[in-house]
Amino acid sequence: MIKKLLGSVREYKKSTILTPVYVLLESVLEIIIPTLMAFLIDNGIAKKDMSYVLKIGVLLVIFAGLSLLFGVLSAQSSAVSGCGFAKNLRQDMFYNVQNFSFSNIDKFSPSSIITRLTTDVSNVQNAFQMITRLAVRAPAMIIFALIFSFRIDAKLSLIFLGVIPILGVSLYLIITKVHPLFVRVFRKYDTLNNIVQENLHGIRVVKSYTREDFEENKFEEISTSIFNDFTKAGKINSLNMPIMQFCLYASMLLLSWFGAKEILFSGNNAAIGLSTGELATLITYAMQILMSLMMLSMVFVMIIIARASAERIVEVLDEESDLQNGENPIFSLTDGSIHFDHVTFSYNRRADKPVLNDIEISIASGETVGIIGGTGSSKSSLVQLIPRLYDVEHGTLSVGGINVKQYDLKTLRDSVAMVLQKNILFSGTIKENLRWGNEHATDEEIIQVCKLAQAADFIEEFPEKYDTYIEQGGSNVSGGQRQRLCIARALLKNPKILILDDSTSAVDTKTDTLIRQSFREYIPEVTKIIIAQRVSSVQDADKIIVLDDGIVNAVGTHDELMQNSSIYREVYESQNNGGVLHG
Repeated sequence: MIKKLLGSVREYKKSTILTPVYVLLESVLEIIIPTLMAFLIDNGIAKKDMSYVLKIGVLLVIFAGLSLLFGVLSAQSSAVSGCGFAKNLRQDMFYNVQNFSFSNIDKFSPSSIITRLTTDVSNVQNAFQMITRLAVRAPAMIIFALIFSFRIDAKLSLIFLGVIPILGVSLYLIITKVHPLFVRVFRKYDTLNNIVQENLHGIRVVKSYTREDFEENKFEEISTSIFNDFTKAGKINSLNMPIMQFCLYASMLLLSWFGAKEILFSGNNAAIGLSTGELATLITYAMQILMSLMMLSMVFVMIIIARASAERIVEVLDEESDLQNGENPIFSLTDGSIHFDHVTFSYNRRADKPVLNDIEISIASGETVGIIGGTGSSKSSLVQLIPRLYDVEHGTLSVGGINVKQYDLKTLRDSVAMVLQKNILFSGTIKENLRWGNEHATDEEIIQVCKLAQAADFIEEFPEKYDTYIEQGGSNVSGGQRQRLCIARALLKNPKILILDDSTSAVDTKTDTLIRQSFREYIPEVTKIIIAQRVSSVQDADKIIVLDDGIVNAVGTHDELMQNSSIYREVYESQNNGGVLHG
């Protein structure tokens, strides 16, 4: 896990290495300063030697200045390396998510990925900065302070060794109690983000059903649960400070008691026993040791929090797309022909029943094919296999006469344009949204595809025309306008296969007819697959596929299916006689 995370340091290795170097230099200087203070008291002040006081005073100022300089440099390099590490970590996670297949994405909820990219990365960043500074500084201060203390008085220094095990055991007990709480909290953060996201997306539904109270109670419940866990963890963590203070004050008392006795016994003569300056130095080292232990406790607490976050981050980084290019991938499609050869598919390989079962379909390049069937008949699942958003479980799916698994993924998906019923527009101008299909498209090409998609007329009515700003999700245009813009965007890819997955459901029948007519006239060479609920949308297709519960029930023209398919005939009659189709 640590190796995986450190892989995101990359160009910030220099800052990461320099930070502990600066910290060590700062620590050494801070350890030397109390010893110089002892010399100043014993050899300068006690003996009233002002030249010696001045000499040691200058050294103290120089050492203090250097210590401050190295402290500033360590803080600066720590900030650079920490922020850079977090930036790279977020990029690595985001880039890996972009490579996920749909089945990979199904393992993580959007709210969970957002939490991992934000809160979890921030926790790991804080721990990283603490480790590069405090986790180096604290042990260095403890070791150096102990060495210098034993050089002054080995017996009194044993007090420190007696305190350290108490603190170590206390910290261990706190860590074992707190870590499970933080793991639970971050899982609840996923739920919290999901509730907020769901509420904001469905706010109009919430208000129309006056369910604000229900949503508020749901939010309050998860917020209270997070509060309770954090409070419990905080209460346990709060024991750390009084234990530290107890050890600090106990050490001070013991040092003062036994140190004073030694000073009286030696007559304040360092050569015989202990001097006042040396006792002051020991007390300073005691404070440095115990403050360093307190720093370590803070680092441990942060590591506890970060460990839970790090595990969640590594889950995303370790997730590999189950859709990969094979050896020697093919980088061109000859045509838009499609052949399903006894294809079986399941979203879950352990499912009792496949979503698609033994599909046998052949579609010639340039054909217009309609797909119709009730709700849950797996129409969308069928077409999602063509651009290899999912892989078939059994059988073979070929495009252009070649198994889709042999193509370079980008090449295949660039040649297949899909328009979904609920396709998304992004915040930006109409022109910027359309150029998702082809970022280098000219204005003339944009206008042409908008005419084909019957979108040019309403775009021209906007004051800013193609520079009209689209709000996030396309909330400032109607459903029909949004669908036509998405069709234009797909056409701009100049695909060999165009898939319309119920993507004209929000337009009127006249506009639907005009769109299909423009397809026949202007892109006859493109294979067109139209999934529809309305028979009128597929009635003039070269062939129509009737799906029923993941099985091909019938294939034929409109006239043939009216004769041979009871399902198709029932759908047609229900729509043309004012009936209602129950899918």
